Amino acid sequence: MSAGSKPKFVQRVLSLAVVWGIWLGLVASLVVTQTWAQSEGPAQAGSSPRPASLPVEQFFQLPSVLEAQLSPSGSKLAITTSKGGIRVGLLVVDLRDGYKVLRTCAFTDVDIVDFDWVGDERLVFSVLDLAAGGAEDRRVAPGLFSVKPDGSELRLLVKRQGKAFFTNGGLNERTLEWNHRLLKVPLPQEGVQPDEVLIGRLDFGVDALESVMPMWLNVRTGRTRNLQVLGAPARTVNWLFDSKGEPRVAMTYKNGRNAAFWRGPGDTAWRKLFESELLHPLFEPQAVDDQGHLFGTINEGPEGYKVLTRFDFDKMLPQKPGLVSTPGFDFDGELLLGRVGSPALGVRVNTDAEQTIWFDEQMKRTQALIDEALPGRINRLSCRRCGAEDMVVLVRSFADTDPGQLFLYEVAHKRLQPISTMMDGIDPQRMAQMDLHRIKTRDGRDLPVWLTQPRGLKPGQPAPAVVLVHGGPWVRGGHWRWAAMPQFLASRGYLVIEPEFRGSTGYGEAHFRAGWKQWGQAMQNDVADALLWAQQQGLASRQACIAGASYGGYSALMGLVKHPELYRCAVAWVAVTDPFLFLKGSWWVEDDLSGAARQHMLPEMVGDIEKDAAMLAANSPLAQAKHIKAPVLLAYGESDLRVPLAHGERLRAALREAGRPPEWVSYADEMHSWRKPSTHRDFAKRVEKFLAQHLSAAQP
Repeated sequence: MSAGSKPKFVQRVLSLAVVWGIWLGLVASLVVTQTWAQSEGPAQAGSSPRPASLPVEQFFQLPSVLEAQLSPSGSKLAITTSKGGIRVGLLVVDLRDGYKVLRTCAFTDVDIVDFDWVGDERLVFSVLDLAAGGAEDRRVAPGLFSVKPDGSELRLLVKRQGKAFFTNGGLNERTLEWNHRLLKVPLPQEGVQPDEVLIGRLDFGVDALESVMPMWLNVRTGRTRNLQVLGAPARTVNWLFDSKGEPRVAMTYKNGRNAAFWRGPGDTAWRKLFESELLHPLFEPQAVDDQGHLFGTINEGPEGYKVLTRFDFDKMLPQKPGLVSTPGFDFDGELLLGRVGSPALGVRVNTDAEQTIWFDEQMKRTQALIDEALPGRINRLSCRRCGAEDMVVLVRSFADTDPGQLFLYEVAHKRLQPISTMMDGIDPQRMAQMDLHRIKTRDGRDLPVWLTQPRGLKPGQPAPAVVLVHGGPWVRGGHWRWAAMPQFLASRGYLVIEPEFRGSTGYGEAHFRAGWKQWGQAMQNDVADALLWAQQQGLASRQACIAGASYGGYSALMGLVKHPELYRCAVAWVAVTDPFLFLKGSWWVEDDLSGAARQHMLPEMVGDIEKDAAMLAANSPLAQAKHIKAPVLLAYGESDLRVPLAHGERLRAALREAGRPPEWVSYADEMHSWRKPSTHRDFAKRVEKFLAQHLSAAQP
């Protein structure tokens, strides 16, 4: 798929009657059946005048459906949902019993956030308090529970840190301590009772995880038994298992170096595959199959794009060339496994948009049928009894203008059944389209730029722009899918520009490394070049503001320092303002950056506090506060450990001293990412008001 091709043909959404009738057994299931022959045509865009702006609450809401997953046999469907309640609960739909809805589990003080099937008759899940703010994560571990689909036999398997939990009037007899995590749920096997999952005991050192010891846990009884990992290397912090739960890869970390060890089928001892520096990996293990193959990524070509390949145990090297490459993008995806002992069904990758390459012929035909019925969208298939004539497929269909809808496809009946929308009240006809462009920076580097354009603009009508800089910075920022903040800003008439500046991942190793030690420099120029390009194309007007979180907040502030002529204002939340505090830390400021990161990563990627002191000071918003002339909105989480509140407080004091006090808000109990819907909504309203004061939104 060429860059931007998927967004260009997204025109409209297939009109299907999606009837939501599922919430913890409070109402009957009203799932509407629709065959291929009964499918309606595409909805036509109306010609009526543009209605008033959608309320903030529609963009920043808790999704109606968080996750959905078919049971191993495909006979049941589990869903986590907030529909009809104030908490996220777990329900199960029995697909073979008239779509009977089973009230599986819900709590009054916590939300069920992660779950998995253990056979067809039991589920495991973890919980978080989504109403408590991100600071909850500092105090309470998520625990692990098991339950039957009908809600019976609820058992606490792993304690929630700092929280007691009672069932049937008392604590379970066997519960593991909070420092245990679910590692893997094996695929079902013939003749094996599916009662056990793999968990890991996490052992921590002074400031980091030191080892993970795996073991078997019976989800019915709470009993544990040892996993045979005799001779496994010390300080293993990550494991890869085959579909049966056999440990195949042990990955270790010590003193800034990673190593991987292998024990294949029939092997009795572990052997080292490689060892490398933390920032210079030779091979990154991704998955193993039941044939004893190890898959991972390596960098290929002058731009160093990641490709998926297989490790050659005879040569003790990754195979070259790679097996799966995605030109213009790093390989970012997964192998899709069907059942124990079977080869992979396909591979799912993210380029400009998500796509699945199926190896199985039946899955190819099914994908084609679904794509024909739901055109112009990404249709992600998750199958049970994959490839069989009675296969059941869960379809999550989404687009840049639609958070998504769930469908169930029964191959035997060629029946596509709508299940639910992922979010309520989102009308795709009123959402903005997103597209990916490739431009050239001032020094000739390829720069991917995502544009979200407000609907209803006349041809040739430039819009005031918000340059939205992603955090990280060592992540990929944009994906072709619905996102709350860009859609919210576009709904207010702003062109949203999201550059994948150098230092971003996902676009080749060269692009990633080109951003090292370039905070406020070439990275900042890339952000400016994206805006200048949009203005040259007649898409953006000369009225622009810059915004972002974390590193993006840092970049928003540095935009006012380095390119004051381009931006009328800046919105910076949880922003790094003092690179020295970020790199060195302080006895008086608590944070969560590890000593390993400060010793082995940040000096090379951001700068050395002694050798690069002058460079860091020249690119410090705090040190350069006197050059910030435009209005600034600052927002912080009071419990943030990644970028502590001190960053914001120090810059606020410096701007006050310079006679330009910023607008300011801080949120109690929030950390580096807002968790409470109320926080999201309050902040969005502040952003809307702030931008309206300093930009003139386009009037479609």
